[in-house]
Amino acid sequence: MACLAESAKRSALRLQRRGSALSRALALSRVGQLRARGHLQRKQPSVRPRRPGRKGGGIMELKKDINAVSIDMLLIVHPEKRRAAQGFQGVGNGVRRWQKLEGNDFHENLVEKQHPQQPQVITSYDSQGTQLTVEVHPRDAMPQLLKKFSLAKRLQGDKNGNTRPRQPGGKDAHAYPWDRSSLKSMSLDLQQFEKLDIYASQVTAKSGLDELVSDLLQEAHTDLERVRAIWIWICHHIEYDIAAAQEKDRQAFKPTDILRTQKTNCDGYAGLFERMCRLAGVQCMTVPGYSKGFGYQTGQSFSGEFDHAWNAVYLEGRWHLVDSTWGSGLVDTTTSKFTFLYNEFYFLTHPALFIEDHFPDNKNWQLLKPPQSLRQFENNMYHKSEFYNKGMLSAHPETSMIRTVNGKATVTIESCAPTLFMFMLNGKQEHGLLSLRKNGMKLEVYPPTMGTHKLQIFAKGNSDIYSSVLEYTLKCNYVDMGVQLPAELHQPVGPSWFSEQMGIMKPSHPDPIIHTSDGRCSISFSVEEGINVLASLHGDDGPITEETQRRYIFQLHREKQTELKVQLPHAGKFALKIFVKKRQEPGNYIFVFNYLLCCANTKVNWPMFPESFGNWGEDNELLEPLSGVLPANRNVPFKLKLHGIAKVLVKGQDTWPLTLNHEGYWEGSCSTAGCQEVYVMVLENANHNFYSYILKYKVNAQ
Repeated sequence: MACLAESAKRSALRLQRRGSALSRALALSRVGQLRARGHLQRKQPSVRPRRPGRKGGGIMELKKDINAVSIDMLLIVHPEKRRAAQGFQGVGNGVRRWQKLEGNDFHENLVEKQHPQQPQVITSYDSQGTQLTVEVHPRDAMPQLLKKFSLAKRLQGDKNGNTRPRQPGGKDAHAYPWDRSSLKSMSLDLQQFEKLDIYASQVTAKSGLDELVSDLLQEAHTDLERVRAIWIWICHHIEYDIAAAQEKDRQAFKPTDILRTQKTNCDGYAGLFERMCRLAGVQCMTVPGYSKGFGYQTGQSFSGEFDHAWNAVYLEGRWHLVDSTWGSGLVDTTTSKFTFLYNEFYFLTHPALFIEDHFPDNKNWQLLKPPQSLRQFENNMYHKSEFYNKGMLSAHPETSMIRTVNGKATVTIESCAPTLFMFMLNGKQEHGLLSLRKNGMKLEVYPPTMGTHKLQIFAKGNSDIYSSVLEYTLKCNYVDMGVQLPAELHQPVGPSWFSEQMGIMKPSHPDPIIHTSDGRCSISFSVEEGINVLASLHGDDGPITEETQRRYIFQLHREKQTELKVQLPHAGKFALKIFVKKRQEPGNYIFVFNYLLCCANTKVNWPMFPESFGNWGEDNELLEPLSGVLPANRNVPFKLKLHGIAKVLVKGQDTWPLTLNHEGYWEGSCSTAGCQEVYVMVLENANHNFYSYILKYKVNAQ
């Protein structure tokens, strides 16, 4: 059998003239069986080698024969620059040298299996510095080195000596689609990690990786806690290296370099996480694949090299998924700058949610039953992590591209709790009606032009910041010219749980749209004690200006009830905005919601209401005249209810007093002859002679 080594050597030397290092190694791997009569028989391996950059490598197990000695062939690719290595040296293009191990003879140890044998190693470099290593192992030997072709990550043994983590199987699979049970793949109480998280985030890397892991494990006592401590440290200390990520040929980041620079790309995050887990005694794998991350465009397809890497960890008898790259922060798409922003979502994520933005090279690492195809991954709706972080459960439609029907697209979201939403169409909060529901929202969008439009939906949740949760592409082939919404129509439209929370309850009009045939309407609602209400009317054209937008609304208060009398200046669509403010608190009024007022009557031409001044009390009531413009040379009746007033006068060219009737109303009349303005004045204290203006009317020119 001494001929084996010499024959293999000659075969390897012949391969020097046969193309790339990888193809030479694959040809060498066909050495299959050594027959008793002393020659080699060629055969096809039982496992097809995986292409570099796309699929992982592995052991090729050859067919057994009772008269043969089987050999396992292990192929390793190092996609890194050539370097000197103890025990062997690469010389020139395609030149290989056998590594001679002291005290070992290949022939003797192949025959005498009872003596442990170190593997024989063939190493080659090509002109571009790619290193190729082939190891030949006796059948009963355990390979000590294994490389994933796609990312060149080393799998080291854990503390128990396990070097081959078991591949995912049926008991690792979760049902698809998501059953809404949990965001995590195992039952977790995040509060149990509070002390550990604080501790791990404050640990500093003093020297090497071993010492760092040792320090992290001081407060971690279970495999779950060990993984958590490593995850927290990486997410709070390692910055995403955008420049490195954008390089065409991604370089391999060594853990020592990552600790020194505190920066890496996704390969480095995954490799560092795997290495630290192995040092902590936890089985971990690096998983390459496609992702819907930085730079992803809705509806895009995936091909070619994988663009991302993440990890799988083995805990409590099952594999679980983590992505420390996306857990550490985010990249601003406009500035291309990274910001640390911890994201809990990507720690032990439920696989049915993880598949929305992670597609692994091996479908088994989806941990799903049934697994999804690449086409499904490309076409499925992408719910961003904040969609789930902020308590959303589902969205409809479930596809990222929507075709409008009669010029309209409708989106609904279901959430597990009341949530504030907003939207942007082509970067503007226009051309849509968003109404809040107790457990979600409904959005109707009317694109202003035909073609393709970008729709973004944001949610607020428990924070003060709106975060993007969904993106749709709208395809519009028809525009309804009859639907032109006011530019000032902000979100949300119509009363909801939020308006109740802000002190406005029991509205007379629960629907967001109010139609009026004569251009007038009256809206009432209950108001919580201590709440002031303010309203303004907005349209895209006509006489409404910033100075007059409140003059088409007259506000009345009766005990805890507020009434808004609205008169439209012309036909069209208007936004009626509602604001509130607590009386005892400083600051501005807060926008709560608005109504959409619609009037198709082209004859409508209502004037403004009279102008009111600061002394017009919230509990005052005006019955007549409601028009802010009075006819000339007429006797005009007045009737209003005022509280805590001693005397009331109406002043034009002359002055006319109003009298208090038995119903509590001040009434009377005045002549508009010879004047351009009419004022209502009040005397609050009978012992004083100072009158205050509360209302102002204009008189039509003669």
